[in-house]
Amino acid sequence: MRVLFVASECFPLIKTGGLADVIGALPRALTAAGDDARVLLPAFPAVKNAALKQKKMSEIKDIIGGDAVLLSATAPTGVKLYLLDAPHLFDVAGNPYQGADGNDRPDNHKRFAALAKVGASLAHGQLDGKWQADILHAHDWQAGLASAYLSLLPAPRPKTVFTIHNLAFQGLFPKTTFGDLGLPSSMFNQSGLEYWDQVGFLKAGIIYSDHTTTVSPTYAREIQTDDGGMGLGGLLKSRAAHVSGITNGIDTEVWDPEVDASLAAPFSLKVPAGKAKNKTALQQQLGLEVDKDAPLFCVISRLTEQKGLDLLAGAIPHIIGNGGQLAVLGTGDKDLEAAFQKAGQSHKGRIATIIGYDEPLAHLIQAGADAIFVPSRFEPCGLTQLCALRYGTVPIVARVGGLADTIVDTNDAALMAGAGNGIQFSPVTFDSLIAAIDRFFALFRDKRTFSAIRKRGMKQDVSWQQPADRYRQIYLTLLNHTN
Repeated sequence: MRVLFVASECFPLIKTGGLADVIGALPRALTAAGDDARVLLPAFPAVKNAALKQKKMSEIKDIIGGDAVLLSATAPTGVKLYLLDAPHLFDVAGNPYQGADGNDRPDNHKRFAALAKVGASLAHGQLDGKWQADILHAHDWQAGLASAYLSLLPAPRPKTVFTIHNLAFQGLFPKTTFGDLGLPSSMFNQSGLEYWDQVGFLKAGIIYSDHTTTVSPTYAREIQTDDGGMGLGGLLKSRAAHVSGITNGIDTEVWDPEVDASLAAPFSLKVPAGKAKNKTALQQQLGLEVDKDAPLFCVISRLTEQKGLDLLAGAIPHIIGNGGQLAVLGTGDKDLEAAFQKAGQSHKGRIATIIGYDEPLAHLIQAGADAIFVPSRFEPCGLTQLCALRYGTVPIVARVGGLADTIVDTNDAALMAGAGNGIQFSPVTFDSLIAAIDRFFALFRDKRTFSAIRKRGMKQDVSWQQPADRYRQIYLTLLNHTN
C-alpha cells in the first residue's frame, strides 16, 4: 500500500508533543512491513535544516497567499518526506503554532489549510507524477481539512483516515476566515465545517474522512460521550461504526536503554545494574542528593492542569516528608512553572525543576528515576508512561484514556497473580493522588516486589508493531470495501 501521512510535526525534525513521535515512528513501522509510507510536512526552518536529500519536485502557484515548492527529502531516521516549502506561511521561528508572546499565530488557518490542500493534491497524484497514495492519513486539526479538499477532486480518490491525537485542540477559527480557504460555501454548514458559528478544522477531519481513529481504545469511548466529547461527542457517537481506538507505540530504536547514548550507563532486562548508575548520574546532574535509597519521582510533561500537575504541585510536601525526590522537566502554564521552580528553590537537593524541553535529558530522567507521574485529568494515550516501562521506571497514572489501557494497577489481586506494571488511581483528585503515592512508597520498600514490577514493565511490548498492524487492517478494509 501507498500511504501518505499529512502532519505538522515529525520527530526528530520538529516536535512539540507526542504527535511528532507518532509521525516519526508509525511510517517506519509500516515501511518495515512492506508498505510505501511517506510524510508531508510544512517546511518550517527547523525541518529544512534537518531534512536530508532535499530535491525539488514541483512548483505550486498561489497556494493561499503565495507560491510554494514541493520538495522530496528524507528524515535522519530514513522516513520518506515531502516538504511544503512556502516561506510566506512557514518561515517562522520557534513554536510552529504560537508566536513569542505565547498566543496562536493569527494566520494559522491559512498555514494549515495550505498543508491540507497540498496533501490532498499530492495524495491524488497531481504533484508527484511517479506516486499516488492509496490511503491519505491526516493527523490532528492541522491536517483536518485534507479530506475535505480531497472530496472536491475527481474520482477515483484515495481512501481517507483521520487520527485525533487530542480532542482538546480543535483548530477553531472565526467564520470570517472561511473565505481564505478556497472551499465552496456549501461546506460551511452544520453538516460540514461549521461549529457554533466558527470554522472547525478537526470537525472537518471527522466529517469528510472515511474512518476516524484516536490513540487508545478507552479514549475512543470517552470522546463519544457528552463529558469527554468536548462538543463533538454526539458527532463521534453517530459515526461510532467508523471510529477506532488504537493505542500508540514508541520507537523502540530511539528508546532503547541498552544502546541509548544519552544515558550514563546502558542496562537491560537481563543486565539491569546500569539503572542504578543512571540514578546516581541524574541526581548529580540535577543537584539532587545522591541517595540510592530515596525514591526518585519524575515528571516529563507539559505543565498544565489537563496533565493534573496542579495536584502534584500540592503533593510535594508529602513526597518530601516521606523521603522522596522529584525531577520535573517541562514547560507550560506560567503559574505551574513558577510553583515547581519555587519548590526547587525551597527544597534544594530534593526537588529539581528544569523549565523547557531537553530530549537527551528526558532519556536520562527516564533511565534514572524510580517512578514517573502522569496524573492527567484526560489523556488520549500518553507516551511517557510507555517509555518509562521500557526504562524500568514505574508509572503512577490516572485511570483515564490510554493510561488505563497501558498500565495494569499493582493492587493486591494483581500482586497475588504476579501481574501489575504500575499504579493507577481514580478519581483524579488530590486525595487519590496522595493514596497512590503512599502505595508506591510501600512497594518501593519491598525490594523484591518492586524489582518484579520493574521487570514486568520492561518485558511489555510497547513497540509500533501491533499498532501498525491494526492501522494496516483499517487501510485494507477501506480499500477492499472500495473494490
